[in-house]
Amino acid sequence: MAQVLEFKLPDLGEGLTEAEIVRWLVQVGDVVAVDQPVVEVETAKAMVEVPCPYGGVVTARFGDEGSELPVGAPLITVAVGAPADADADVDEGSGNVLVGYGTQAPPSRRRRVRPAAPGSGPRTDGFAAAAAAAPSSAAGTGPAGVPAGSPAAPAGSPAAVVPEAAGAVADGVFGSDGAAGAGRTVGAEWAVRAEGPVPVISPLVRRLARENGLDLRELAGSGPDGLILRADVESALRAAGAGLGTVRVPGERTSGAERPSAARGDADGVPVASGAARTPVVTDGVRVPLRGVRGAVADKLSRSRREIPDATCWVDADATELMRARAAMNAAGGPKIPLLALLARICTAALARHPELNSTVDMDAREIVRLDRVHLGFAAQTERGLVVPVVRDAHARDTESLGAELARLTEAARTGTLTPGDLTGGTFTLNNYGVFGVDGSTPIINHPEAAMLGVGRIVPKPWVHEGELAVRQVVQLSLTFDHRVCDGGTAGGFLRFVADCVEQPAVLLRTL
Repeated sequence: MAQVLEFKLPDLGEGLTEAEIVRWLVQVGDVVAVDQPVVEVETAKAMVEVPCPYGGVVTARFGDEGSELPVGAPLITVAVGAPADADADVDEGSGNVLVGYGTQAPPSRRRRVRPAAPGSGPRTDGFAAAAAAAPSSAAGTGPAGVPAGSPAAPAGSPAAVVPEAAGAVADGVFGSDGAAGAGRTVGAEWAVRAEGPVPVISPLVRRLARENGLDLRELAGSGPDGLILRADVESALRAAGAGLGTVRVPGERTSGAERPSAARGDADGVPVASGAARTPVVTDGVRVPLRGVRGAVADKLSRSRREIPDATCWVDADATELMRARAAMNAAGGPKIPLLALLARICTAALARHPELNSTVDMDAREIVRLDRVHLGFAAQTERGLVVPVVRDAHARDTESLGAELARLTEAARTGTLTPGDLTGGTFTLNNYGVFGVDGSTPIINHPEAAMLGVGRIVPKPWVHEGELAVRQVVQLSLTFDHRVCDGGTAGGFLRFVADCVEQPAVLLRTL
């Protein structure tokens, strides 16, 4: 007898809550082995191939390429033990570990959701119980489109189905490949309407509505069977913001009282008086979703600006001798030393002298945490957006080792193969924006770090050298720092040391 098991998008670690489907690696009907990658997804951190912990026949896929799924939403269903996969490894899960997630043996049973008792009122936690399961044969089809009469999952299994008339809903995303219209899995959380369940499956949609004080009971979903999608919520919020409707005030009890949208709070929750000037809602133009890497960058930079009282200082430096030193090192043979590796080595030497800048702030404990290891991040622009790979234990590496690791991470960033571990845990960031042909910038600190060193382009400029006007290779250096961890004296001392090393690389010999 076949058992249909549902594999959900796993927790990919680092607090990630969703992922975008980039490419399906299997089709409905394919036979998969335990731990075989079935889909390639892109998170806010990296591109990841997701392996399936079950072996068997793929009976359904959930989500199209380019769509975004929350963690915990179904990815595929697999018929385990079916005749077509007699040679497949279907006995147990693998135990292999994806970031923050380990495959394991399929569960023997799932906690059943009991329907509410007759006459009882709606639940107060915002969700209604799903309908009780009924035999799949009543619908004429089995789990995930398997015809009636085929081996079906036992009652209480993850793929138990109920007929359409029972009011059951899919525990995931509608419109999956191969999914039968008459049978859907039980277990989805639904918000409560006064007259019945509100078709909301995605936790992202529920959160978006909740944070903006939107009553889902007032919306008509545009998805299959009236499913309320993110686009429906966003459309309602745009209409409310333009004064085209009424919405609930955030934090107000659902008593039916409503206020005009002009009385709502602004984006930060600050009340806006009726009649006050408001930013008009743009209704035309091209809309680009803030998700994946772009969304993660937006969230992190916004948080940095909100939480960190930053300040910036800068200085021009004569980099002529640094460029000569690099040329001499590369002419001596061996691996080529990139300029970024020399700048990284200078950074680690400067942080050894000014450890206040290799720290983070714990506001809950009201403490500055000075870190004893330097994990050096460097900004890298890719086709998928800005990423910051991290060189682990940069303080313990020499210039050649720094160059090799920088090259490895840069190539991984270019090909989109950086892992979440490559992109997290940084303590200080080096930002070489000179590659874009600009001289200066005021970088935004990479939260929760305390500082970032920016390096502009190195260009020939007139410079007074040894008392005479000469053409020298000049670079602008800038340091943005968290003013909570140090004052201007410390920041200035750090930046001056960096500039001295750039102008006279021999200064580094004192730190070896």
